[in-house]
Amino acid sequence: MSAEADLREQMCLLAKSLFDRGLTSGSTGNISSRTADGGLLVSPTGTSFGRLDPGRLSRFDADGRLIDGDSPTKEMSLHSAFYTTRSTAGAVVHLHSCHAVAWSLMPEVDEDNFLPPLTPYGIMKLGRVKLLPYFRPGDPAMGEAVRGLAGKRSAVMLANHGPVVAAKDVEAACNAIEELEDTARLAMMMRGHAARALNSDQIADLVSHFDVEWEA
Repeated sequence: MSAEADLREQMCLLAKSLFDRGLTSGSTGNISSRTADGGLLVSPTGTSFGRLDPGRLSRFDADGRLIDGDSPTKEMSLHSAFYTTRSTAGAVVHLHSCHAVAWSLMPEVDEDNFLPPLTPYGIMKLGRVKLLPYFRPGDPAMGEAVRGLAGKRSAVMLANHGPVVAAKDVEAACNAIEELEDTARLAMMMRGHAARALNSDQIADLVSHFDVEWEA
């Protein structure tokens, strides 16, 4: 099996795992990955993460032209924005995960640091997550908002909508977005309680030890 065929299978397998565990539902969510030739594989529009077909993924060449497969997700502006502003981006995942969306609705959320520092892993895998305002699904302005961050964040949360995460490859992106949802779930569980979050010294230690993008 070719490297691209392996990648197609991996994308569909990981997407189904996310779907089966309720991290996105129906025909929501989208996933993309760089190919060895600099192109992209992207989940098609209107498809379910639980039933992606490896042979029907949208295939773009290195110049951004659709050359094979079904029509891509309407959220291509989000994916393109991460790839064009972050040289390390090898994959992008967008979900409509319930707890992350719920946390985005809370009035006390810090727009510049969406997730509270409840565990080390949210910091290690995501850095600081930017909460972006609400946009109509498919609105190219979402991509412009990501471009406005100049590549300084690997993850954003679209208010009332869902998280988007870029990482070095598709497995890392899926792992990171799961961590985002888990941290948001903990935040919702602890809301109204005097939870002991990590302190500034503990955060600084994690940032230094794991070389986390944090100050941007």
